[in-house]
Amino acid sequence: MFRILFFILLMYQGLFAFLSTQGNYQDQARVLKSLDIEPTFLLDPVYVSMKEDLNTYKTRHFLKTLENGHRFVPVLRSMIKEAGIPDAFLYLAMVESNFAPTAYSRAKAVGLWQFMPYTAKKFGLSIDLYVDERRDPIKSTEAAITYLKYLHERFGKWYLAAIAYNCGEGRVGEAIKRAGTDDLATLLNIKKKYLPRESRLYIRKIMMMQNLSTSTDFIVENDAGYLMNRGSTNTFSKVAVKGGTTLDEVAQSIGISLNEMKSYNHHLRYGFVPPVSDSYHIYIPYDKQTDFKQKFDATKSNGRFYVHSIKSGDSLYSLGRKYGVSYKLIKDFNKLKSNILSINHTIVIPVVKPRNRNYTIKQGDTLGKISREFDVAINTILEANNKKNSTIIPGERLVIPYVY
Repeated sequence: MFRILFFILLMYQGLFAFLSTQGNYQDQARVLKSLDIEPTFLLDPVYVSMKEDLNTYKTRHFLKTLENGHRFVPVLRSMIKEAGIPDAFLYLAMVESNFAPTAYSRAKAVGLWQFMPYTAKKFGLSIDLYVDERRDPIKSTEAAITYLKYLHERFGKWYLAAIAYNCGEGRVGEAIKRAGTDDLATLLNIKKKYLPRESRLYIRKIMMMQNLSTSTDFIVENDAGYLMNRGSTNTFSKVAVKGGTTLDEVAQSIGISLNEMKSYNHHLRYGFVPPVSDSYHIYIPYDKQTDFKQKFDATKSNGRFYVHSIKSGDSLYSLGRKYGVSYKLIKDFNKLKSNILSINHTIVIPVVKPRNRNYTIKQGDTLGKISREFDVAINTILEANNKKNSTIIPGERLVIPYVY
């Protein structure tokens, strides 16, 4: 009996030491309540034992995760608050992806919220030749909020919605059926294994991330005070551009590097927005909104880009004629070593508007030959050069208009 009492005393001492250094009891109880979990969960043996893992979590890797997330946290937190779902779900994203929009799992889950293709499309995210909106911080968060609300409506409790987000609603439904209850302690029973191991630890991990991320003691102890002032202001803004706009064009206009511009737009598979859309959204640094409004001129776009999936019968020459560009340009742009194309592979077709597209007439040239070479109608060439007929002479310079 003495040994049992001694063990219980040690457990409580450890628990309250954990609570005192990683956040007060009231705050953690509030988070649990928001997830429809009783405060007694703080006495959960596995959760208490996770305090031993703090040294593992307290690493530069964890701090790096916080640092990487500073760009997205303000937006995610604001959207979660506005949606009226538990703020602890911010740390669900942290558990899922370490706040990395490029996160990719073996199961083919992608993005901040680790959406599988089927679920992503079900909740409105586009995945096509041009974009993967699972990597879009705003749209994927909107989808995640909708999904979590749907799961909450089905199961009636937020902790069940969180677990279902991790392992699927079918598994949670089956676990509840087998257990005969939706009680959290029962579902997390280690011996019964109603849920997969990862899912049994899911709520505990979310709580751990929340505790560490909001712990002033942890931040100060690890000389990471610079993180304390982050996450409170917007860091990027959403703007609309016309289809085919390149990130390089926008980057140059607002005075940032192309690499920085790409870091805000991981949802774009290539360095341009879908040319098949009249307009599409991109993200820019929040403090560059004025520059964008004043300096970005959509009418000066240098061209459009298309992604083509190779089909039987396609050749570089036929694609060049179809899109109105030289087959050599397509080959060079895609760094192809030969003219052989593989079916179902994708290549980028750069329909780029050159700054100066002039041609000097050579001996033996005809307007028909030039028309075929540039794939531009004779009448279009005549109109661009104010010519009334097809007569040309060697040495004469012609302007060859760019045609989309």
